Parts: sequence; C-alpha cells; structure tokens
Amino acid sequence: MRVAAVQMTADLGNVDANLKSARRLAEKAFEAGAQLVVLPEFFTSAMAFSPSLVLADRPADGEPFLLMKELAAKHKGAVGGSFIADVNGRVLNRFMLVFADGSSFFHDKDQPTMWENCYYEGGQDDGVLDTPLGRMGVALCWEFVRCRTARRLMGRVDLVVGGSCWWTLPQKRLPGFGPNLHAEMLSVMKQTPARMARMLGVPVVHAAHAGSFEGRMPLLPGFAYNSHLLGETMIVDAKGQIKARLPFESGEGFVIADLDLTQKSEPAEPIPSGFWIPRLPRRIRAVWAYQNLHGAIYRRLVTNRARRARG
Repeated sequence: MRVAAVQMTADLGNVDANLKSARRLAEKAFEAGAQLVVLPEFFTSAMAFSPSLVLADRPADGEPFLLMKELAAKHKGAVGGSFIADVNGRVLNRFMLVFADGSSFFHDKDQPTMWENCYYEGGQDDGVLDTPLGRMGVALCWEFVRCRTARRLMGRVDLVVGGSCWWTLPQKRLPGFGPNLHAEMLSVMKQTPARMARMLGVPVVHAAHAGSFEGRMPLLPGFAYNSHLLGETMIVDAKGQIKARLPFESGEGFVIADLDLTQKSEPAEPIPSGFWIPRLPRRIRAVWAYQNLHGAIYRRLVTNRARRARG
C-alpha cells in the first residue's frame, strides 16, 4: 500500500485557511499515487495557548470530516487526521479515518498535553480501528511517548497512523530553559516514531506541523510565546527504519512510501515499565503537570463559557 504523511505550516486557529491547505496538500499526495493520506494532529488549527483556539472546534460531522469524506471518495482512497471536534457537546481531539465508501473510524486522544487542556477533554477508546485496510492503531503526539499507548496497541494492529503538533521552546528564553533543552526535545521527537515501530513490530505513519506561531504562556500574562512546531513527518517500517522523512526546515509538503502490511516483524525493543517511553527532562515534566492543571481550569472558566455564548 502506498501511504503519504502530510506536513503543514498551519495558520494558528484559522480553520478555513487550514482546511484549504489540507485539501491542497492531500490532493498532491493522492496525485503522487497515495492510497492512504494522513494529515497532522490539529490539522484545522495547529495548537498553542492562544485566544484563536477558544472557538476553533468544529462539529465531528462538520467541515473537516466532510473534506476528508470528499477527498477519499474523489481519489478512491482513505484520509485521516485529527481536529478539535464537538461530539454532542463534548469537545475532544478526534482522529478520523475516512474511506471512499463513506465509512469512517475514529480515536479520541486519551489525555490532552499541557495547554491543550484549555480546549478539549480526554477520550476513552483504545485507539484500535478495524478498517477495510486492516487493523490500524492511532496515536497522537504525546500518546506516542507514553508506555500505555504501546501496551494497548501491542499485538492488535498492523499499522500505526497519527501525527503530532509538538512545539518547542519560545524564542525568548524562560529562566532555566536553555538551548540544550530544545536539543533534547528535538531528539525525542526524531526518535519517537521509529521507537514505536520497533516496540510494536509494525510500520508507523506520522504526520506533523512545521509552522511558526505566536502564543502566550499560561500564568505569565504579557509573555509572548513566539516559537515553532518541530516537524519530523515520517514513514517508518516495522523494523524502525525510516523510509521517508521531512524535518522542520523543509516546511510544508508530504512524504510517500510503499508499505507491505502483510509482513510482520517481531518487536525489537521492549516497552519500558514506567509512564514515559523516553527519559523526559525534569523541567518538562514539571511544566507538563502545572499546565495540565491550569488548562482544565481555563477550559471551564474561559473556553466553555465562550462556546456557550456562541450557541
């Protein structure tokens, strides 16, 4: 099967513009022969701590889903990607996989990461999709670096699809967060898809964002969080070998490769026993904890009120 993973430089919170970009890039991937095209996590909005994200959700059966349905039917293929989705009043980070016959499958990310908590809540499904192309597992961003993701997919899937919207440090350095920490996090991102492939013994298709953004810093009013998203769009085989890759510096585009889902590989790396697959720096874990708490409060006091006022 020929698969493609899309890398976007999305306009933060601008859903209409990002849908147009996603259409354009997916069309090019299909024209290059892809049968399955994977868009990044949050392909409609990207992600940061920004007022532009408060009303970036869309109905689960709304414009993003209809775009994927149209593309799949037109090209007789399949399209996947995640967006902030309103599901009967619950707002989730929903990955949808849509096929040419109109059938669709979904996974809701299990736990929002840091300031993502400001805009949606976690889901509860296992992320295993029984599709016409085989059993597919879904992982989104920091799901890729949690041991429980690998455990719930182990022995149950033929392919892992998904993506990320992984941001890096701000240009204006925070005290104690120097350039070495940026290098550490970039290294984690580069290794993550291949490590998941080796632990599960199946290929991984990872779509990503590589754009710049201007946001804010939770609990630090007036601090401009100007930064960029790390990219590292990849297609990795079952042994963890990278078949195609786009780094941040390449900007938007897509990678494409052929995968044989009938070939199995024995897991080549054990799943660690702890919570995280990589060794995350202590500072990142501390920020993760406080931003998770802040985000849940912000969602209740700011985002949910704005959505109710919108009607």
